[in-house]
Amino acid sequence: MSRALPTPEQIAWADCGVGVIIHLDIQVFEPEYDFRQSWGYTPDPRKFNPEKLDTDQWLEAARSLGAGYAVLVAKHCSGFSLWPTGAHDYSVRSSRWRGGRGDIVRDFIASCRRCGVLPGLYCSTGCNAFFDVDDVLVRSGDAALQERYNQIVYLQLDELWGRYGELFEIWFDGGVAPRHRDRVEGLLDRLQPRAVCFQGPRSHKSNLRWPGNEDGQTPYPCWAATDEITQEDGAAAMPGLGGNPDGSLWAPAECDMPCRAQDRAFGGGWFWRRGEDELLHPLDYMVERYYRSVGRNGNLLLGMVIDDQGLVPVADCARFSEFGREIARRFSAPKASCSGNGLVHELALESPAAVTQAVIAEDIRLGERVREYSIEAWDRGAWRPAARGSCVGHKRIERFAPAASDRFRLNIGRAASEPAIREFAVY
Repeated sequence: MSRALPTPEQIAWADCGVGVIIHLDIQVFEPEYDFRQSWGYTPDPRKFNPEKLDTDQWLEAARSLGAGYAVLVAKHCSGFSLWPTGAHDYSVRSSRWRGGRGDIVRDFIASCRRCGVLPGLYCSTGCNAFFDVDDVLVRSGDAALQERYNQIVYLQLDELWGRYGELFEIWFDGGVAPRHRDRVEGLLDRLQPRAVCFQGPRSHKSNLRWPGNEDGQTPYPCWAATDEITQEDGAAAMPGLGGNPDGSLWAPAECDMPCRAQDRAFGGGWFWRRGEDELLHPLDYMVERYYRSVGRNGNLLLGMVIDDQGLVPVADCARFSEFGREIARRFSAPKASCSGNGLVHELALESPAAVTQAVIAEDIRLGERVREYSIEAWDRGAWRPAARGSCVGHKRIERFAPAASDRFRLNIGRAASEPAIREFAVY
């Protein structure tokens, strides 16, 4: 059987299924700004003034799509900080918003608590245009400036992880740089030992891994057990992204995607720009990504843009609500379901019905035990296969041609040890 087992925090994360990652930065107020094309320049912080900012509205929108957690990008690559950091003046403290006395991180965390959504934070450590830093390094190569920047990284992480209470998730974009790893590990152990970490340091007990794209999907099979914690390097593909059922680490895939077309929208679809509502992904596209992430043993992390007034746009709210309702419509009322241990799990319907999909879920407290399975329908005196697969893990959704029957079964052909099935359901 798999050597790797999840922590309680990783199980809670998997149970959420869907989360959001929220982007608001100074470039929303100066959309022509591109930090990699503008080294030596950053927008005036006084331009930042989202006068109607309402973090409760953000979290209500997140809840409408079924998100169990939300990650706020507290500082992106511009270096502008959404909290009044003590590290420098390039933050909300120097903005016109609330007279420089506001704290968006504080407001976000409070809204998460009120709305019943688990809070997470993202803070870019690899890029910071305000300090002329790219890929962790000060571009001038000056050793004193590099050390100053390193200390700013540690101070800001200390602020974010130490000021706002327990965090559910911490997001490391590109992983943790080797030069920062020892100090970051110490801060994590001291301040946020229970947080799940996307691409966190290998020593952290509750890590998540990158699936190799920002398109909301993972390869199949996609095992939560793995041998390596992935770190984004710009490559289109990386070895080991599908995991290893016999791996020594438990680090399931978190599949992030913007909700606006990456190839045409501002900032790759992660940031708001006026006039781009028509670039929202269609509902069918988003639902398909749900199948290719949550339905393949991962989580789906949807991008949420915040406009220059400080609100989730009306069009985005409508699409999120549509998405939430559609997922509930498809999966809230199974025709039959069961659970238990063993190789065979059979369902009996009250009458024959046309079934088109099935959900299988293991009790991942015991690891990933299933290695091969088939879903079968009783037809004219025999069991006939409707779908076959390998990885199940926390959740596997199978779709197949309509099978009209009153009996269905999950037949596990190979397992590392006795399978523990938390749910087998047909729809």
